[in-house]
Amino acid sequence: MTDQAALQSVLDRAAAGGRITPQEALDLYRHAPLHALGSAADTARRRRYAGTEHIATYIIERNINYTNVCVTACKFCAFYAAPKDTKKGWSRDLDDILRRCAETVELGGTQIMFQGGHHPDYGVEYYEEHFSAIKKAFPQLVIHSLGASEVEHMARISGVSAEEAIRRIHAAGLDSFAGAGAELLPERPRKAIAPLKESGERWLEIMEIAHGLGVESTSTMLMGTGETNAERIEHMRMIRDVQGRTGGFRAFIPYTYQPENNHLKGRTQATIFEYLRMIAIARLFLDNIAHIQGSWLTVGKEAGQLSLHYGADDLGSIMLEENVVSSAGAKHRSNRQEIIDLIRKAGRTPAQRATTYEHLAVHDDPANDPVDDRVVSHISSTALEGGTAHPELKLVPTTN
Repeated sequence: MTDQAALQSVLDRAAAGGRITPQEALDLYRHAPLHALGSAADTARRRRYAGTEHIATYIIERNINYTNVCVTACKFCAFYAAPKDTKKGWSRDLDDILRRCAETVELGGTQIMFQGGHHPDYGVEYYEEHFSAIKKAFPQLVIHSLGASEVEHMARISGVSAEEAIRRIHAAGLDSFAGAGAELLPERPRKAIAPLKESGERWLEIMEIAHGLGVESTSTMLMGTGETNAERIEHMRMIRDVQGRTGGFRAFIPYTYQPENNHLKGRTQATIFEYLRMIAIARLFLDNIAHIQGSWLTVGKEAGQLSLHYGADDLGSIMLEENVVSSAGAKHRSNRQEIIDLIRKAGRTPAQRATTYEHLAVHDDPANDPVDDRVVSHISSTALEGGTAHPELKLVPTTN
């Protein structure tokens, strides 16, 4: 479908809340004029959030990478170390993890992202021990962590079902899943970039089990590793179908492949325009998922700001620490005041949110903006040394 009148008719239907088919989504993604696409997506966002449509949110969190040792060896990843690579591989001890949690609380963070490699020795028991210790010491922190891939791995290591693994780590303190490991769900691109991971169907099956147990999650998509436009839409179709059954996906977060220090070596990448079109299509096609997040960490602050005009209602996190995508070349940094300014200059009112998207603080008066400049996005890496944004938040590799 390339007829502009026909495309506009689909845009109008989607903007008004009507459901569009995967083929219609693909036609819009390929052919709809950029500004018309963004306008329809923004209309859909404003309709969904009538009364609070002037607000865009952010969260303060810390991504604690507990180990880089991993048996999966995804081709796009610059973070992992093979299990036998004792020079590159590291794991954090529990004291170090708890210290980082304490810093997070001190700096006003509300959420922990606990993510790392698929360590060959870390089964369900490892996560039970660490989550329960974090919750005992810092009950105010939300543990929004891991994903279906980690569940599949830990269940195999411990010889239990995915359902039992989820029940046990939820009881130990996991609040929700971060949607990690989705990458690309269709079979061809997934096998091309992550051949040792579970299938996309299995990833979704585990998320559906989690939702059934009361553990909600986000959903993600990695763009720019050589997938086709049709495969991008199919990825969202697979997520939308599960959401129709469970309602457990809180948000959809597309982000872009980073080309440094990994086996793909930047042979393909998604452009900023492809990314903005995907944000808009996500808002229009994923009519049963409430939140669409702009990924300033991978596309940059200006593109993240633009995403707020293409259907996004959230700019994600001011990360006090992040080591995975930064290992592959993402060097964007920010602080709370800069994120607030970005949102405000996009014509929206900034609001700090909780993991479940409740507004914790609405910054509707610039005179009352927070002034603690310690809340810094610190992009650190074992692969990219230096560049510490705050001296107390330096990544110090440890061994276990």
